[in-house]
Amino acid sequence: MLQIVTADWAQPEHARAVVTLLDAYASDPAGGGEGLSPFTRDNLVRELAARPQAFSVLALDGDLPVGLVNCFEGFSTFACRPLVNVHDVVVLGHHRGQRIGEKMLAHVEQMARARGACKLTLEVLSGNRSAGRLYERVGFAAYQLDPALGQAQFLQKWLD
Repeated sequence: MLQIVTADWAQPEHARAVVTLLDAYASDPAGGGEGLSPFTRDNLVRELAARPQAFSVLALDGDLPVGLVNCFEGFSTFACRPLVNVHDVVVLGHHRGQRIGEKMLAHVEQMARARGACKLTLEVLSGNRSAGRLYERVGFAAYQLDPALGQAQFLQKWLD
């Protein structure tokens, strides 16, 4: 039986699930194709727990962790309200196609609404069509203010 829960990082089984599922995602080509570093595996849960604006959602099939969403609260200056950024979405391959991602995102939306958030944000690789279809199905759309100025782009600059 599938259960969607807010992760309790103090519970060892939830902590292990977060690291294991994120490592599976990082190892997948959609996550970069390289597993988590030993440093990240050893420190991730402690660092997440130290950030009150962070939360994780787990999908459990019985005792088996099969899905993860990591989120971080930010702030919309235009709305003067919090927003929630969906940072990682993971569903293990053998459980894909069962709407687990949709169920986890519905849980995230409930949590965001409870926090008073004005919106959810996320980024997705253009070639990850199945994820893109999921996000569109649950109401996500490309960000733009004025169609004449086009859609927003996700950019990054590494600092180390």
